[in-house]
Amino acid sequence: MKLEQLQHSGSFKARGAFANLLTRELPAPGVLAASGGNHGAAVAFAAMRLGVPARIFVPSVSSPAKVERIRSYGAELTIVGERYADALAESLDCARRTGALPVHAFDQEETLLGQGTLGLELSRQAPDLDTLLVAVGGGGLIGGIAAWYAGSVRVIGVEPQDAPTLTDALHAGRPVDAPAGSVAADSLAPRRVGELMFPIAQAHIDRVLLVSDALILRAQRALWDGLRIVAEPGGAAAFAALIGGVYAPTPDERVGVVVSGGNTLANGFTAATTG
Repeated sequence: MKLEQLQHSGSFKARGAFANLLTRELPAPGVLAASGGNHGAAVAFAAMRLGVPARIFVPSVSSPAKVERIRSYGAELTIVGERYADALAESLDCARRTGALPVHAFDQEETLLGQGTLGLELSRQAPDLDTLLVAVGGGGLIGGIAAWYAGSVRVIGVEPQDAPTLTDALHAGRPVDAPAGSVAADSLAPRRVGELMFPIAQAHIDRVLLVSDALILRAQRALWDGLRIVAEPGGAAAFAALIGGVYAPTPDERVGVVVSGGNTLANGFTAATTG
């Protein structure tokens, strides 16, 4: 398991946030980001560390744990709309008015570059890996990882049944709007995957699997009960494909699982089961 819930700001998103802020010219008004929660926390953390003003937009679906983490890093926080797309529209309007630099959660080269560092690290930590299961929201994480491995490891996406963004895109041959439901909606339901990652997905992602909310919650609880790993629902989605038999490895197959985030309540599953 690649335990990204231990990453700065509580998820893999710190990788893309720092890649953006360290490789781009930052204007005086600072940076802004729209997020379901984790990307916003990561941008807020990176901005705090680098002494840059930050404004974060999140929808009402964002969990209290993520909202509190963003505020703890000193960013200006705006809660707007019900879903990520609402927060994104508001953030882009703010960028036009203020001149702040938008940091996209997944559909940006610097973001993909940063998330791809996970693949670089894992290739050194587990060089004999055959298969890697990765949760999919907007596709920045799996896009960066798949670009790094470029087919040398079987990369498999895992999505909630109620948020099949990459599944629907692959069926359509292009990114399209998809349902944005699921218990993992604050991290895995952006409505559609990114334009930049989609050709990477077509070339280097082996397949995409769908898991139910019930299975995600079961995986979340199993991680906590068995290993004391605190994972949010989106962070447990890839593991759900394994424990539920949605992905069945061969007896000698070396399978990696990305636990992508842990911004939830302390026991790892209460936030999901209580809404």
